[in-house]
Amino acid sequence: MKRYMLSLLIGASLFFTNVSSQVAAQNGPLRIEITDGVIEPLPFAVPDFVPASGEAAQVGRDIARVIASDLTGTGLFRELPSSAYISQVRDFAAPVQYADWKAINAQALITGSVSVSGGQVTVQFRVYDVFSDAELGNGLQFSGSASGWRRMAHKVADAVYARITGEGGYFDSRVVFVSESGPKDNRLKRLAIMDYDGANVQYLTDSASIVLAPRFSPSGDRVLYTSYESGSPRIYVLDIGQVQRRVLQQQEGTMSFAPRFAPNGKTVVFSIEKGGNTDIYAMDIASGQTSQLTNAPSIETAPSFSPDGSQIVFESDRSGGQQIYIMPAGGGEARRISFGQGRYGTPVWSPRGDMIAFTKQNQGRFYIGVMRTDGSEERLLTASFLDEGPTWAPNGRVIMFARETQGAQGRSSLYSVDITGRNLKPVPTPDGASDPDWSPLQN
Repeated sequence: MKRYMLSLLIGASLFFTNVSSQVAAQNGPLRIEITDGVIEPLPFAVPDFVPASGEAAQVGRDIARVIASDLTGTGLFRELPSSAYISQVRDFAAPVQYADWKAINAQALITGSVSVSGGQVTVQFRVYDVFSDAELGNGLQFSGSASGWRRMAHKVADAVYARITGEGGYFDSRVVFVSESGPKDNRLKRLAIMDYDGANVQYLTDSASIVLAPRFSPSGDRVLYTSYESGSPRIYVLDIGQVQRRVLQQQEGTMSFAPRFAPNGKTVVFSIEKGGNTDIYAMDIASGQTSQLTNAPSIETAPSFSPDGSQIVFESDRSGGQQIYIMPAGGGEARRISFGQGRYGTPVWSPRGDMIAFTKQNQGRFYIGVMRTDGSEERLLTASFLDEGPTWAPNGRVIMFARETQGAQGRSSLYSVDITGRNLKPVPTPDGASDPDWSPLQN
């Protein structure tokens, strides 16, 4: 069945390799040839969700549109227009007319119902494999506030994506970033947070001082960032729900920057510049106790933990040029993993633990790339006047980054791309945007 073809592609984590094409015996598994991740998007239909009452009709339409946008935005799915429908879904409990959906070549069908009561919205949905005349798994139900209907749509899309591809979803997630406005010589920067698709933008700080490099905690409820509020860079921790913040302890006469949480959420790694030298340190947030992890006459910065917390990847110019290294989480001997031409920076470990994303500069161009954790199988996904600062989606299969185009007067925008280099697209923001960081899936 076609859904197994797609599941084979995604579930097997096809990184840079091709999938061999062969048709097995008549009743054996069917496989398709995929080259560098290029596939034919799977056609699907998602009729408006059936309202339990008149007030739910618009919500049902809106939820269906967000689900369709989530799925088509991956580049793996293609929505069939409602004008092509032969059957109309007016009763969520009614049997599916599979022949009508087969006739328009729908391979997946998503149906649902919506009820609104007392400011609460309840959504039910089902997913069908049209060509096998079968439901994929059991139907699910999500409930929440009426204002949170978009989240429920994202949850449905995550569940559909997971059932068809075998991979975890990433739609019910958020992105924290630096929002930029104003002219180049008076650029105003403030922290902002939004849904992964650019909706529901909220501002977390004012524009009174420069802010840089926001980073989510593993639970997604706090953000680390660097601010020049005191005149020199210092690291702050901000509680998103209460919009409260506090500065991390800092030694006098030093500058601290490039912070990131450990997977346990209790430790922070960051860089300290002291006496003209920059090294990586770790701090226990509760006690403020700090330990030095590197000690070299070079610039060591941009640390990022492996998902199990046992290792740290970082950038260093200890070899004479900017390269990527990995060391134990407690410090110690580091090994270099980048050996291509050009300079490498901003390494970030994939949440799956299998790859590292990075920024590369070579011959006047900037690239976003990925490599295995041993440095093998390097692949450049993008190329531009200035691409930088990759961050991983929760499922480890999509990367977001900032791009400045030539002539943009220093104004950058956010883009996303999957790890095969396919599906490069802009992420909408109200103003210029940089330094994105993708949250884990929300609870």
